[in-house]
Amino acid sequence: MKERCEMKTRCKVEGLKLLLVCLLMWPVGAETGAFAHGSDDGASLQAFCDEAIVYCARQVQRALKGLQLEDGGYDYTLMPRNIASDGKTWTTRKASAEEWCSGFWPGILWMTYEATGDSLVRRAAEGYTQSLSFLDSRPAFDHDLGFLVINSFLKGLGAQNDGGPSEYRRIALAAADTLATLYNNKVGTILSWPRHVRDYGGHNTIMDNMMNLELLFWAANEAKGNQAKSKALYDIAVHHAETTMAHHFRRDGSCYHVAVYDALDGHFIRGVTHQGHHDESMWARGQAWAIYGYTMVYRFTHDKKFLTHACKAADIYLRRLADTSDDLIPRWDMDDPYPRASKDASAACVVASALLELSSYVGGEKGKNYQKTAVSSLRQLSTDRYQSRDRNVAFLMHSTGHHPAGSEIDYSIVYADYYYLEALLRLRQMQIK
Repeated sequence: MKERCEMKTRCKVEGLKLLLVCLLMWPVGAETGAFAHGSDDGASLQAFCDEAIVYCARQVQRALKGLQLEDGGYDYTLMPRNIASDGKTWTTRKASAEEWCSGFWPGILWMTYEATGDSLVRRAAEGYTQSLSFLDSRPAFDHDLGFLVINSFLKGLGAQNDGGPSEYRRIALAAADTLATLYNNKVGTILSWPRHVRDYGGHNTIMDNMMNLELLFWAANEAKGNQAKSKALYDIAVHHAETTMAHHFRRDGSCYHVAVYDALDGHFIRGVTHQGHHDESMWARGQAWAIYGYTMVYRFTHDKKFLTHACKAADIYLRRLADTSDDLIPRWDMDDPYPRASKDASAACVVASALLELSSYVGGEKGKNYQKTAVSSLRQLSTDRYQSRDRNVAFLMHSTGHHPAGSEIDYSIVYADYYYLEALLRLRQMQIK
């Protein structure tokens, strides 16, 4: 029975790859978005996913063409980061530990390869991933080491039928050990920004850091042969999630962006913002990190308290979204009083991907509502209002990076594309099952 199910899944995946090979020959403007407002039955959802994934694969091909050097190769050390509202091609930044978005482009390529089987995309994914191999041998710059490695090396391991090269596994394990050095056992969390300890007056932990726990959980599973090491990494991740749950959230389930602790005795000092409208506001992407982060923690721990907390974070997000937005794409901060406040498509993508996974754990009407919301969000993101289409080579427009700093406001941003494609692939896999 198991073999028949696996064969059925493989056939459907191969069918998608054949469809992609045919449709990728269409011109860029050929997609009509016909499925953006379709029904939610299985066939319609699969057709919607197929069309949206084809669109993403086509945009990747356009982007790769624009990134090519005169000799036909690529400078793999330059990673796509953003495109301004009037831009056409990716602005790139040097791959480094300081550039927290360096892992997203390799991850997009690995997911595209997994969906299409395109060998040219695979070679590009390998090249861009390899440019981050230095992460196995340098001290931690900050918590974003997790983003860098999860989205490149771990995506690469997952996208290849042979499990990927052992080098990817070695680098990821080394990076997990490095990330663990930022843990303060007096506080119970990982230090997010060593460079900002003086600025905040203590050990700072940001909500984004929840996302990086995945690297520690993965490494704990991989290190099962060394029980002491496996337990140490697992415990760090769990304690970080527990401490964050205790101090980083308000009673209604909304979160601060930054929690500040005393580095010596570990007591919680205060919650503040860095990228939100004000300290008590709901910064949309921060809340998205919380929903995704606690859903992921439940995946690894199966501890119901984390599932309950993921739902609480999701429920307040959805209630506030209904009050503040004309669709399912949130304002960059739900407490920005300006009537035409900038949207943040990236937050919507993170939440859509998280809700799809969360729906599979919750079940019942609540789970169905989470899935329905995720699907509706992806359909809205797949309309002309949000897809870049022939306006630039990204998947999506209208994301917001660091609004208080005036940075990346109403831009196409690489992490929005990453979580958009991840959500589409998750939704399609749910239809296959």
